[in-house]
Amino acid sequence: MRKMLSAAAAFATAATAVVAMSGAAQAAPASGSTVWGCPSGAVCIWGQGVYPPDNPNPTNVYYSYGAHNLSNQLGYHYVLNNQYGGASASLCKNYGGTNCVLTLQQDYVTYYDLTPINSITLNRP
Repeated sequence: MRKMLSAAAAFATAATAVVAMSGAAQAAPASGSTVWGCPSGAVCIWGQGVYPPDNPNPTNVYYSYGAHNLSNQLGYHYVLNNQYGGASASLCKNYGGTNCVLTLQQDYVTYYDLTPINSITLNRP
């Protein structure tokens, strides 16, 4: 029994490490529903250090395609792409949605340092 619990704990730790290193993980199995307080069709950002399942109140919610400039987003934040129809979202270093460094596909979440990020884009499929 102890070996089984030990193996399960090791697997969970390894799985968490893989997600952390990959930069993004799938957050929801299907579109069309609110995830962690983020409405269907939106891209959401939570406050610095906030874990969305424990606090389902995003601080930023974006619905419209195109670039959205960010301000005062320092440190690590969760960002969820809860759009549908294959729409993606990108984190960009410059204002106006240029010099993008990470793209989140539909239903994916990342925990990312937004200090150098000055805009987010919602991209049409």
